[in-house]
Amino acid sequence: MNRAGAGIGRARAAARQPHRRFAYSRPPELDAAAVRRVPVAIAGGGPTGLALAVDLAARGVECVVLEKTDTVSDGSRAICWAKRTLEIFDRLGMATRMMEKGVVWNTGKVFVGAGDEPVYSFDLLPDKQQQFPAFINLQQYYPETFLVERIDAAGAAEVRWLNEVAEVAPRDDAVEITIATPEGSYRLQADFLVAADGCRSPIRTHLGLDFDGRVFEDHFLIADVRMKVDFPAERRFWFDPPFNPGQTSLLHKQADDVWRIDFQVGSVDVDREQVLSDENVDRMVRAFLGPDVDFEYEWVSLYTFQCRRMREFVHGRVIFAGDAAHLVSPFGARGANGGIQDVDNLGWKLALVLAGAAPRALLDSYDAERVCGADENILNSSRSTDFLTPRNTASRAFRDATLRLAGSMPFARAFVNSGRLSVPCVLDRSPLNTLDEDDFTPRMRPGTPCLDAPVAAAGGPGWFLSHLGGRFALVCFSDHGETPTGFGDVPGRPGVEFDRLVVSARPADGTLHDQTGLLSRHYDAAPGTVYLVRPDQHVAARFRSFDAERVRAALDRALGA
Repeated sequence: MNRAGAGIGRARAAARQPHRRFAYSRPPELDAAAVRRVPVAIAGGGPTGLALAVDLAARGVECVVLEKTDTVSDGSRAICWAKRTLEIFDRLGMATRMMEKGVVWNTGKVFVGAGDEPVYSFDLLPDKQQQFPAFINLQQYYPETFLVERIDAAGAAEVRWLNEVAEVAPRDDAVEITIATPEGSYRLQADFLVAADGCRSPIRTHLGLDFDGRVFEDHFLIADVRMKVDFPAERRFWFDPPFNPGQTSLLHKQADDVWRIDFQVGSVDVDREQVLSDENVDRMVRAFLGPDVDFEYEWVSLYTFQCRRMREFVHGRVIFAGDAAHLVSPFGARGANGGIQDVDNLGWKLALVLAGAAPRALLDSYDAERVCGADENILNSSRSTDFLTPRNTASRAFRDATLRLAGSMPFARAFVNSGRLSVPCVLDRSPLNTLDEDDFTPRMRPGTPCLDAPVAAAGGPGWFLSHLGGRFALVCFSDHGETPTGFGDVPGRPGVEFDRLVVSARPADGTLHDQTGLLSRHYDAAPGTVYLVRPDQHVAARFRSFDAERVRAALDRALGA
């Protein structure tokens, strides 16, 4: 049977993944007379807050993570981690662990009705010469655990468990934070407070801020089940299947023989207790899989689609990130991946501002760029939701006609929307971009995240993005390692680390050899072409020939000057 194979037997008692609990330590501030000041406090120990702590620690910025619980996520929650997120995690030193544990997938299939054959299949990684796949599936508690272990190993950040932000008092020169613990409350001062405290953000509420956007009417039931079955590692999506007639369903494979099954269950007035009852969940899961396969429940949840964001993410010295700043529906895997892109955008900017190497205005660009990213995610998520749950007769007729045509008419497949999956945001309107003055194709224009390709260097074969690291980089393309006059003499700015990379078409000492020519093709680069790349690996500027003054001006612009 196309939906997953045959059957399921009796469900045993819930068998959630046991999670490590982290010890509470008495904060020294409870016994101190003076209020301690830290450069950055992070509220929330989810993937966004923890990843930001790892990033800041790598940049030498002291930070404290304040987490109200004493463990990582209690269920699978976010499971799909996109290629761009893996590239960011690689810079943070944990992509290898993610790949070793996660389930790799690049393809998806869409089914309609009771048919065994998909109406179409798609490949999310058409360019196979990439270090990472389009996606891996891995339960959220794993990357959170990896991030905590990374923080412990680095030693430049601190996670305080059972420390809950109770009050926030922003000032012009600092943010004063009151933190509640099992042994009483204490205060901290922070140069900046990053609110990564989730969709119900108490900090957002405390400051009288709110979301704008849409709450959709349909509810979706998640059932993560553990079972040993030989199903392919691919995304499978059904419209109007016999096991959930008139609705939609989704199947994903996770690590540890856990499978994510999503069921659309109806409008906003559903009885939540009834939907989440053991009898109803068992009925739906058994209808999906049949009567013969044994399984255990890992996690069950009910959610409502929301596509909302704050109007602004930067409020003085309080900065919002992740679900605290923006919410999208799970279809499309844009939530947690969007939060990691927030981290990628914010970490280097906070580090440079705190070091006095960039003006406070650089943080305004975080607001401009990530609001743009959130709007892109919300737009795609809203379109997906409207296709999945048509609101009127005309939209349903369009959807049903599209699905009928998709099996035989390739043009119709572009209109089938089972969730436009996460892709990195192109920052076309960023104030940090230096717009092209030379003739280039638009593909790798300023604001675009850099695309990877294989290269060879003195250490052997590798990948272009690994050499970019997390600093500004000036990349010169050459024929045999030659560089233009003055390329090595372009000064950075005080406190700004600045790398110079030479990409050569032929092997040459001290260069990155573009063995296949793919890198030059990606970047529309001839010998002499120069790219300025930001610490988050977005293109800041590009030039057909090297000019020191133009490079300096582009660097100043990219620093928010």
